[in-house]
Amino acid sequence: MTSAGYAPGCHATAVVDPSARLAETAAVGPYTVIGPDVEIGERVRIGPHVFIERDTRVAEDVRIAKGAVLGSDPQDLKYAGERTFLEIGPRTVVREFTTLNRGTAASGVTAVGADTLVMAYVHIAHDCLIGDHVVLANGVTMGGHVEIGDWGIVGGLTGVHQFTRIGRHAMVGGGARVSRDVAPYTLAGGVRTRTYGVNRIGLERRGFEPEAIRALQTAYRTIFRSGEPLRVGLGRVERGELTPEVRELVRFIRDSERGVTVTRIGPDDDLPPEPRATRAGSAV
Repeated sequence: MTSAGYAPGCHATAVVDPSARLAETAAVGPYTVIGPDVEIGERVRIGPHVFIERDTRVAEDVRIAKGAVLGSDPQDLKYAGERTFLEIGPRTVVREFTTLNRGTAASGVTAVGADTLVMAYVHIAHDCLIGDHVVLANGVTMGGHVEIGDWGIVGGLTGVHQFTRIGRHAMVGGGARVSRDVAPYTLAGGVRTRTYGVNRIGLERRGFEPEAIRALQTAYRTIFRSGEPLRVGLGRVERGELTPEVRELVRFIRDSERGVTVTRIGPDDDLPPEPRATRAGSAV
């Protein structure tokens, strides 16, 4: 029986800490363990052999499949036992054998938004912030402090370096190695990851107007494919008329601390410096 098929209540073999708070309409499958100070919302369905360690907030209508581990201690050498949290937004689906760690003192929380799909064997590390409507395919693994914007898609078996950002409506192909920020509205992929253009099909499916997509494509070509240094292309775009999407694209690149993923493969002498490229004590 799937987790969606369980009647409300806890299976006789489930172990629930007395301090955990479960909605009456929630269902907990066989051999699942729910630890202290866990909150489970209305109509949540939790499958068998799930472990929710502690200090986790699961919103309404979430589905958690067999063998998932949520709210476990951060895999960070700096973690000293401070109280931190994991938050899962409404209607999110967490599939088999995923691992989602709580935050550290750096931010206090790891958060996954609403209507997000976390496929099997995904690892979401400490202090990650995952937006709404995100899709993380099987085997995505991320280090600490990763940020993925709303409607982002990350393909299977992709590794995402700590402190890296993936912008809204961006799509990263499977098997990529993401060590620099991926700009919003773009496509990226490859072991030596680079961008390939604007996520046109994804934007069309989400109802973006053709004019907005064309403006993004024009800005993308100016910034990434003009053959000029990145900062020069940004300046040229900023001197023109900016749509809201192009303004977001430019601001994301300007705010990047790791540098952004570019189209070419080679020396990255036209990218911002990496003051936070490595943080001791944080592990994937």
